Amino acid sequence: MAASAGFLTRERIIAGPGWSRWLIPPAALSIHLAIGQVYAWSVFKPPLESTLLEGSAYAGTLSAMPFTLGIVMLGVSAAVFGTAVDRRGPRWAMVVATVFFGGGFLLAALGVSLGQYWLVILGYGVFGGIGLGIGYISPVSTLIKWFPDRPGMATGMAIMGFGGGALIASPLTSSLLSAFGGSGPDAAAGGVATTFLVMGLIYLVFMSVGWLLIRVPADDWHPAGWDASKVTGRTLVTTANVSANNAIKTPQFWLLWVVLCFNVTAGIGILEKASPIYRDYFPDATSPTALAAAAAGFVALLSLANMTGRFVWSTVSDVIGRKNMYRFYLGVGALLYLLITLIGDANKVLFLICTLVILSFYGAGFSTVPAYLRDLFGTYQVGAIHGRLLTAWSVAGVLGPVIVNAIADSEEAGGDKGPDLYTLSFSIMIGLLVVGFVCNELIRPVHRRYHEPDPRIEATSPGAYR
Repeated sequence: MAASAGFLTRERIIAGPGWSRWLIPPAALSIHLAIGQVYAWSVFKPPLESTLLEGSAYAGTLSAMPFTLGIVMLGVSAAVFGTAVDRRGPRWAMVVATVFFGGGFLLAALGVSLGQYWLVILGYGVFGGIGLGIGYISPVSTLIKWFPDRPGMATGMAIMGFGGGALIASPLTSSLLSAFGGSGPDAAAGGVATTFLVMGLIYLVFMSVGWLLIRVPADDWHPAGWDASKVTGRTLVTTANVSANNAIKTPQFWLLWVVLCFNVTAGIGILEKASPIYRDYFPDATSPTALAAAAAGFVALLSLANMTGRFVWSTVSDVIGRKNMYRFYLGVGALLYLLITLIGDANKVLFLICTLVILSFYGAGFSTVPAYLRDLFGTYQVGAIHGRLLTAWSVAGVLGPVIVNAIADSEEAGGDKGPDLYTLSFSIMIGLLVVGFVCNELIRPVHRRYHEPDPRIEATSPGAYR
């Protein structure tokens, strides 16, 4: 059957006996490292504001729209197509993600060259966002099947690449913009358009490596020597199963939705506007080019923290538990935001340390939540549950950038500058993290009335997270 199956079908990519599960992470990373470019969007903001958006009183907010819409579409497409990804398999999902994400760059390039900003929003925000959502969930679901013994580490491996994508994209974007004349005070729209075009072609090729390499385990496969009782014997880790339809009826789902939403909001506000924030906090530089390079370096450092946190903290959650891990993300994160608000631009090193740790918590929240869902709702349909929970990311993708950009635009219009542009928005982030902390404390095991009647549901049942 496998020999006659279509190239994109699940049957075609079932791993044979002896296949090493450690060959799967490179395939997942090729997708996530590419789509993680979205976290380097802030490098595009200044050239877009000085070309297509020059003279607009809300240039900062408008230049964030492609990013914001992309994150919205990520959550929506993950929720809508989550079941299809499981049914059709990761190769199909990765091909679709490659076409939409790479194609989004090409459409954005056309929009800049024609002077039509709405095409940039449509290409990068809508088409690219669909590619983000489908590409995001397919490696995660595949890796968790290969590593049932270490789900936190597995999701950390996959989602680490998404966080680290900007580590590559930030210097790449800056270099291409400089080479094509799309950066600096004399930035040309043609240079920005060419940068979008070249990056789109690069990602089309790079992401193709993932869908060529990906494999799924056979239905009867499990790690040698794995004892499931060691996993299910912990607090908040259920031995029962909850369907996706029942999961959204539980208070646990919505409490975790708020936890993820507010943790993401607190991090994404900094990440989306990272380059301008650095310029506003520390404007002194020998030249505009040097300042641009330093700001791009700041974006890269944040991306490194985002990437590292996804793997390190999520792996730690396998030892201390998901609830304790989120206590750390939310509680310490609120204290770090408070410290940034108090010190302003008085200490660059302390500012960097605080922002880097905040971004490590931001990324770790994503990589820990699939394992948290598995702990609470079992393995049955947890992929569909994860897709629905990612709507919290969509909401946060609007909240974070809108809060930071709109308040900064308003404060700047009122004559404020430097760190004062962000005092109010950072104070709001503190409040959101505190609310998230309280919601995490309220999470308890799911009541048995939501459980499926037969806890021995086969992994091959329709819609199962296999």
